[in-house]
Amino acid sequence: MAADFGTLRIADAIEVTAPDGATVRPLCSLPGTASSAQFELGPQQVSKAVSHANVEEIWFIAAGAGEMWRRQYGREEVTVLEPGVCLTIPLGTAFQFRAGSGGLRAFAVTIPPWPDDPDEARSETGPW
Repeated sequence: MAADFGTLRIADAIEVTAPDGATVRPLCSLPGTASSAQFELGPQQVSKAVSHANVEEIWFIAAGAGEMWRRQYGREEVTVLEPGVCLTIPLGTAFQFRAGSGGLRAFAVTIPPWPDDPDEARSETGPW
């Protein structure tokens, strides 16, 4: 059975707050495969540090600037975020991000789709 075509304009997407505190606009998804969303932080805002129980993500920075901290299996790094940067958040990675003075906007794909489960995002201790 073929999936329906999905089309959504960002202006028509609902706005919700992610477990990490970022503003999120859920976008199109492919049931059982992946979902997508736009994430935003206002100027100088910092997300809560979290890890995911079941999903992985690929992020692409669309606008603004900031930093992303990631920790997994004893290694950690801070990546400078600016338009054009693409990064991954593998399963089980603790991460936290913060925006610079102009805010931050990213597009992300979640694999598998983001579940309707309050325990998906687990609280972690981050650097900020």
